[in-house]
This record gives sequence, C-alpha cells and structure tokens, in this order.
Amino acid sequence: MPSLPLDPPLLVLISLAGGPKHGHAIMLDIEGISGTRPGPGTLYGAIGRLEASGLIQPMPVEERRRPYRLTPKGESALEDRLGQLRTAVDVGIQRARIDR
Repeated sequence: MPSLPLDPPLLVLISLAGGPKHGHAIMLDIEGISGTRPGPGTLYGAIGRLEASGLIQPMPVEERRRPYRLTPKGESALEDRLGQLRTAVDVGIQRARIDR
C-alpha cells in the first residue's frame, strides 16, 4: 500500500513548534519528521497560507533569511489538530486491530 502524504501546513506548524526557523531549516526539519522533503512551491505556499491565517508570523530578517514562528493562534490550532489526529489514530488502531 502506498504511503499517504502528510499535510504540508501541519508539518510546518509541527516544525515551528520546536522554535523559530527560516524556510530552508523548516524544509530540512520536515524531511526529518516525515522522510520526504517538500518542494519550495509546496513549502512556501503552506507558509503563505499559514501566515495569511494568522497561525505563523515572520520575524526580522537575519542574514538574508526570514525566520517564522508560531503565533498563539497557531499553537492552539496545532494542539487542536493533533488532538483530532490522535482520536483518528486511536480509532484506526482499534478497528484495524493493530497492537493486539
């Protein structure tokens, strides 16, 4: 069975939960988390949508790199989404009889 792709905006939020990062550092962190590296269009598209939604915010440019950080709204959204995923995983494990 092919693996299902993970949601790029969610992966960006998870990456930034570890602290502020610039785009390339986010990309490498996501690769470490998911095993796949998002393309620049996918990554910066997700960053743009998250910023427009007020879930992340840019920080001052450092050495030609713009780091981003989670906002309080982003932290709350990430917690909510991870809780939803936990519920889905728990039900999926029970129904698939995994860990039995």
